[in-house]
Amino acid sequence: MCGIVGYIGSRDATQVILNGLKRLEYRGYDSAGIAVLQNEEIEIRREAGKLTNLQRLIEAHPLSGRIGIGHTRWATHGEPSARNAHPHLSATGDVVVVHNGIVENFLELREELSAEGVVFRSDTDTEVIVHLVERYLSSGTDLVEATRKALSLLKGAHGIVILSSREPDKIVAARIGNAGGVVIGVGDDEMYLASDLPAILEYTQRVVFLESRQMAVAYQDKLDITTLDGKPVIFEEHQVTWDPISAEKGEYRHFMEKEIHEQARSLTDTIAGRVNIEDGHHIHLPELNLTRELAKHIDKIIIIACGTAAHAGMVGKILIERIARIPVEVDIASEFRYRDPIVDQDSVVLAISQSGETADTLAAMEEARRKGATLWSIVNVIGSQVMRIADGYISMQCGPEIGVASTKAYTAPLVDLYMLATLLGDLRGTLNDHVREQLIADLRLIPDLAGRCLEREDGVKKIARKLMHTNHCLYLGRGINMPTAYEGALKLKEISYIHAEGYPAGEMKHGPIALIDKAMPVVVIAPKDPWYEKMFSQIEQAKARDGSVIAVATDGDELILDVADYVIWVPETPWMLSPVTTIIPLQMLAYHIAALRGLDVDQPRNLAKSVTVE
Repeated sequence: MCGIVGYIGSRDATQVILNGLKRLEYRGYDSAGIAVLQNEEIEIRREAGKLTNLQRLIEAHPLSGRIGIGHTRWATHGEPSARNAHPHLSATGDVVVVHNGIVENFLELREELSAEGVVFRSDTDTEVIVHLVERYLSSGTDLVEATRKALSLLKGAHGIVILSSREPDKIVAARIGNAGGVVIGVGDDEMYLASDLPAILEYTQRVVFLESRQMAVAYQDKLDITTLDGKPVIFEEHQVTWDPISAEKGEYRHFMEKEIHEQARSLTDTIAGRVNIEDGHHIHLPELNLTRELAKHIDKIIIIACGTAAHAGMVGKILIERIARIPVEVDIASEFRYRDPIVDQDSVVLAISQSGETADTLAAMEEARRKGATLWSIVNVIGSQVMRIADGYISMQCGPEIGVASTKAYTAPLVDLYMLATLLGDLRGTLNDHVREQLIADLRLIPDLAGRCLEREDGVKKIARKLMHTNHCLYLGRGINMPTAYEGALKLKEISYIHAEGYPAGEMKHGPIALIDKAMPVVVIAPKDPWYEKMFSQIEQAKARDGSVIAVATDGDELILDVADYVIWVPETPWMLSPVTTIIPLQMLAYHIAALRGLDVDQPRNLAKSVTVE
């Protein structure tokens, strides 16, 4: 998945789509393609690699028309290649689709369609969508209804755009969940569609944002929007000024709000191309340069990071030790080189950095290099220093993160560390096939689970209003969600300027309990995980001191209702991935408290996005 652009009107669709895809290149991709209705037939051009390769193909084999769709792809199913690039065409050539997201049940659907005689021409999950639409279209229904029936069979979160030569007066688009955004640009007797605003703002500033479980039908001169079950939707048209910063924010007040809501998509991108369920459920991290021999010779991993990245590293320690059985230390990067760390050629030093230019982290990496360690990095910015000096790296695949308080660049490395732990366990032989397959099956759930957390924002806002005037806050967590307490407290203090502390819940009675009273809100992270019973006893201790308890709890936990003043519900999540779903509501809580207090959320005082000095 990556970038989508569509057009219907009187212009040359090819040029409009290529221009739009060019503006989406910043998201990263490995292939590109375009489909245009030319002389009443759908013509496709697709090519692996950069957009310039596609442009050269079109120059050699020209393509023009008044309606079309295009896509830049980051591989999820199938290698980066022309045959796997979007758009995907139906067997008759009458229907074509582009798609962002992962069809979680594509194997079952592919088997069902193959039994009906469908021949697949790619390795992608996306191709099942176009064949499903054609199935229903061929039975006599129209394109809109055929699309609606096809979408009802899909599992997962998606952004989908479809056109058909049988009904050349329209483009159909749909959004399901939070992994695939769709924005529609309204022009003068023309319509534009895209996954991101920058793709279309050159042509129009009048836009409509498609919400989850809505479907749009874009004609040249009108726009109809319904729910997925066909109920009409009254939609709002927004006027966006042609300003790169404002344009990037889209429908959101702040970048931080936008980036919180991008997490279902960024997590999908992070997993994309790295999980292959067709080769025995394995993880692929080719840029890490990790061999079986190296994996077996590692006697220690030291994770070095600062701030939010260090909290991700704390989760990573638990994952790697539990899954791969390798001892892991987590060091604050600014302290690492000053303690003469014990590191040698059998050690791996793993740096985590959003910007890839963090001075303390770079200095720590140089110290590790001097001592002979293997250097790895998990980093968001392609080509950054932290990436370049490492022996291997994992790219977070978040896209740009503008807000100073990191959000999607926290949840993405949690997933990266989970994949790294699984790969190490596989190569070292600490996992049997059943456990590895279950770990990967759990991983595939996480974008949808993150999306379900984002859908509960209204409940978080209500709690934010209750807490906006507080001066202090205590966050408590245990086990794999102890770092969630640290990160939740950090988010609150970073942007709201409320004093907040994160603590291991078991340490509460060793000091922090003295602070608890009616004026001290206590946020407890208490999902149904291996530490739940212990966590519950800490909640009761806080309540016994008249503390006001805000609990992050698993759906359906009736016991928590008896002891918590407020509950933030999260969907049931495999415990090793629960830090992803428990932190999202705490990010939203911090954001809404800061916004209610009228503060500069994106650029909090005294802080910088990239800390390039010690």
